[in-house]
Amino acid sequence: MVPFALAGVAAFAVATLITWFTDAPDLWFQTSLAGLLWGIPGTLTMVVHDRNRRRRRALTHPEFTVDG
Repeated sequence: MVPFALAGVAAFAVATLITWFTDAPDLWFQTSLAGLLWGIPGTLTMVVHDRNRRRRRALTHPEFTVDG
């Protein structure tokens, strides 16, 4: 799910830049900025959770490997 979250954050970043440099309504800029600012900590939380889950899985199931 992390790649999807990164794609969403990137999309909100592009939308924020586009609305900032054009004559878009202020609400569009505020919405895209909020999506960007909420997406960053959400993505970081997902990364940390996945890393911890992978570590726990390696401790309980040493034969389990993740390719990629």
